[in-house]
Amino acid sequence: MTAKRGALAAVLAVVLSSQALACEGRLFEGADVMGAPLCLPAEPKRIVALEPTFSLGMALELGAPVVGASMSGMSDKALRARAEQAGVVDIGTFEQPSIERIIALKPDLIIGSAFLGAKVRDMAARIAPTALITADDWKTFYLAVARISGREEASKGVFSDYERRVADIRARMPDVKVSSVRITPWDFQVYLDKPGAYAPFAVMREAGVKRSAYETSESGPGVKRPDWEELAGLDGDVLLYIVGGSNDSDRNGRHEEVVSNPLWLMLPAVKAGRVHRVDAATWMEFSGLNSANRVLDDIERYVLKAP
Repeated sequence: MTAKRGALAAVLAVVLSSQALACEGRLFEGADVMGAPLCLPAEPKRIVALEPTFSLGMALELGAPVVGASMSGMSDKALRARAEQAGVVDIGTFEQPSIERIIALKPDLIIGSAFLGAKVRDMAARIAPTALITADDWKTFYLAVARISGREEASKGVFSDYERRVADIRARMPDVKVSSVRITPWDFQVYLDKPGAYAPFAVMREAGVKRSAYETSESGPGVKRPDWEELAGLDGDVLLYIVGGSNDSDRNGRHEEVVSNPLWLMLPAVKAGRVHRVDAATWMEFSGLNSANRVLDDIERYVLKAP
């Protein structure tokens, strides 16, 4: 068995060595990228981001040369404005980007999230070297964007101010429970406090926000979809709710239907007047440190100042 492993390691070393010799840029090796090792440009000059959240926002914060991104349908107007100011061209939605626009931009690197899948990666790789990042943790994703885009120097100490602010908020956190729910046109979504939580809820966890028992888990899926009766599990002292996010759920009548329903009105935070709507652009289109600090703004505004 040991001999077989040794032979396999030798073969792998030869393969990697041949790839390194064939690569005219830099051979990128890392567990956080689909299909690594990849041959990437030594200093990317024209980057296309295939999704309008992590990849676009983090690349812009790092000062990477993004020339195109999927921005159609975004609700984060602040991020879109930053992108347009930087000269980023809209290539359509992340579900259906325009291949013609991507080709016209002549990218030397394409980045995105691995949730787009191998089919998208293989198609994009025909245009330019393509790195789809597999990391779930937003900070790990951020550092992967830095490495892939050649902005490692810019990423040094990038979380320092954020982490100081988190520590300050955690030290001042009152003994209250916080519930959170997203209202969509078709269901309720509760993003759980758990290891590997979706980024804004990971920020809440890091800042010391306590969630209800219904909203806390140590394993399993990160989202629950409660029915009306199960909303009773949202028994926090404070309730933060999100309406939609890249859809029309704040305009199709469902929002009004929910907040006037007797089962909603019976929730402890609603009865106490401690219910607050938070911005879907921040919470459902999280895109990096700017978003993380806006989440902390909401925590300070609605949780630290809770009566």
